[in-house]
Amino acid sequence: MTFRVTGSQVLSDLKMAKLRVVVIAASADIGAHLVEHFLQAGADVVGTYRSHSPRMAELEKAGARLFPLDISSGEQVAAFAGKLREIGYAWNVLISAAGLLDPIGPFFSTGFDEWEASVITNSTAQLRVLHAIHSLRDRSGLAKIVFFAGGGTNGTFDNYSAYCLGKLSLIKMTELLDSECPDLQVSIVGTGWVNTKIHRQTIAAGDAAGINFSKTREFMGSSEGGASLQDVAQCVEWCLAAPRSAVSGRNFSLVHDQWREPRFIEALIANPGSYKLRRLS
Repeated sequence: MTFRVTGSQVLSDLKMAKLRVVVIAASADIGAHLVEHFLQAGADVVGTYRSHSPRMAELEKAGARLFPLDISSGEQVAAFAGKLREIGYAWNVLISAAGLLDPIGPFFSTGFDEWEASVITNSTAQLRVLHAIHSLRDRSGLAKIVFFAGGGTNGTFDNYSAYCLGKLSLIKMTELLDSECPDLQVSIVGTGWVNTKIHRQTIAAGDAAGINFSKTREFMGSSEGGASLQDVAQCVEWCLAAPRSAVSGRNFSLVHDQWREPRFIEALIANPGSYKLRRLS
């Protein structure tokens, strides 16, 4: 039997099930769009932000419950978990949209403390949040988690080593969580180019970004190319709606993978080692 997931079907499924969605970094462009998207699907959404803004006020007016959180602070993460416990929030979806490109430049030209802090933000700080709120999940079914990957998964990503290494760690942790925790469904998505404010960090870095400086400037100045925020939301929906045996522990490319094709699910189930970090002989 072919498993098919269409946009309308996914939205229908999401409205049927009462989703309680936590979005880490709702203040990021992708995070804010996902908060809005899932609110419109009828979900109960909690989000976090580094600094409040008019965009955050809009999301709160739309029904999101937002909390300040610096994910690099263990104290703030513990306080956030405490707030969820206080309001009795049993989440069943966690989406982490956190990401930091800085410091941009060759490894030996960047300060190590700043470099290490970026690796942590892009990896273990996000896992700290999951670790802190894991016990608060809805235990009546699968708790579903979606992370976001970055550049360099299948090659090098020169001058972005902290970002690249942190995101690669998340890819492997996705597989580890899938193997250790049968009650979790964990996927990670590489979005490719999406015109969001994170790219301002590359523009600010100038020549330190290498060839990516001119590529990013051209991309941001163009009205075409790249994935849309709605594309990202649809791919996240697909990860949530697909069977655990097909998507959990896997790393997907929004742009290059055939997740919109019905038979992709069958191919994934038939090849359990695919779309994971593996050494090719």
